[in-house]
Amino acid sequence: MALTMFGGPLSRKVPETRTFTVEGPAHSLLLEPFTRRVRAEVDGVTVLDTTDGALLYETGLPPQLYVPEEDLRADLLEPSDTVTHCPFKGDASYRSLRVGDRVITDAVWAYPDPKPEASWLAGRAVLAVEAADRWLDEDDEVIGRLPDPYHRVDLRRTGRRITVTTTDGAPVADADGGVLLGETGLVDRFYLPREAVTATLEPSEKRTVCPYKGHATYWSVRLPDGRVLTDAAWSYETPTDESRAIEGLVCFAHDELTVTASVSR
Repeated sequence: MALTMFGGPLSRKVPETRTFTVEGPAHSLLLEPFTRRVRAEVDGVTVLDTTDGALLYETGLPPQLYVPEEDLRADLLEPSDTVTHCPFKGDASYRSLRVGDRVITDAVWAYPDPKPEASWLAGRAVLAVEAADRWLDEDDEVIGRLPDPYHRVDLRRTGRRITVTTTDGAPVADADGGVLLGETGLVDRFYLPREAVTATLEPSEKRTVCPYKGHATYWSVRLPDGRVLTDAAWSYETPTDESRAIEGLVCFAHDELTVTASVSR
């Protein structure tokens, strides 16, 4: 279970199905070591290189990598007038990143004098994920953002009959089996062979990125009666190694379509 999201013990909505309580403020912080080597590049220049990172878990937010100040290229950082305040961490100061003629404004922030309860943030800084062109986790390129060690994806082959219909019963897909994908805090998703789709899939320009599955390609679903459900399906044409089992399969949005998995007895 993720710690700070999806009903985890440090999330904003803790499920009633529990026999424990977490003492502390409604908004919690937890810093944990992340000692794999992490590097960030801008225009081919390494601007961050650390083996002493730490992930900050904060209620309702994905983890954020904090690194020792000395693991950033100080010679590429320039002062910024930007200051923000966090009631849980303190006042954050910002710096911009200059690589050649390229300037990334407010790319780095830190809490030089954090609140006493978060004193362990002193001497550490954050490089915004979007500030770098490329991130490396050891020697593997990061997709989207660093994965959360408390978040996982499980893929299982299933022989259940899976049907997909519109909310008013029009058929979209009918498959004798597929792949069930279970992901922390999210509903189970069924990925189906392309040939099981009876509606027409039309390419969409929408794209999303998942650190655990890869780059998603979206499809609009055109029904025989002419209706089009925009971006109602997606696939991973070149998924990550851990999600290879869903390569080329199609998944459907549950909010627009009804997905049913039945078991033959």
